[in-house]
Amino acid sequence: MKKVYVFLAEGFEEIEALTPVDIMRRAELDVVTVSIYEDLTVVGAHGIPVMADTIFGLCDYDDAALLFLPGGMPGAANLLNCEPLCELLEKKHREGTPLAAICAAPAVLGELGLLNGRPATCYPGFEEHLKGAEINDNALIVKDGDTLLTGCGPAAAPALGFALVEQFCGREKADEIRSGMMFGRTLEVRG
Repeated sequence: MKKVYVFLAEGFEEIEALTPVDIMRRAELDVVTVSIYEDLTVVGAHGIPVMADTIFGLCDYDDAALLFLPGGMPGAANLLNCEPLCELLEKKHREGTPLAAICAAPAVLGELGLLNGRPATCYPGFEEHLKGAEINDNALIVKDGDTLLTGCGPAAAPALGFALVEQFCGREKADEIRSGMMFGRTLEVRG
């Protein structure tokens, strides 16, 4: 079975990593969280320690259905500074493996030249790093075919998760998960 690899670096935005992971696992996708370090525990931008499923060097990624980069700072910068990860992203891009990134992390793809001529979004202020991209700063998520999905920030995390479930499992499954999680209900506040 193909796997979704989610890369965790110190300072990652917790909601941007864990919300899509949760949604994809509810759809029974094989999702693997990967520490880019030699330690399984990675601390997020808000001080939440998360234990990854594995460390970077223990996987060969031949079975990758998708490589996903959560944002957050300095998480995205730490991802960009991880040379083996950057080499993997470039290799998988050449092979046509889908890539997804959210918030500040599309900057990693941009700095590697992987967004050239493609529509993308990111967290405001990171646009200059989306080198060559056709930037859409109004969308929550931007999808370019089945090989690129970018999200603008923490609010995009659920939408990105559902979009990936739809891509890999179909709309019916995405709607089933969305309904089960009670997305789409209206907010009512009293008092």
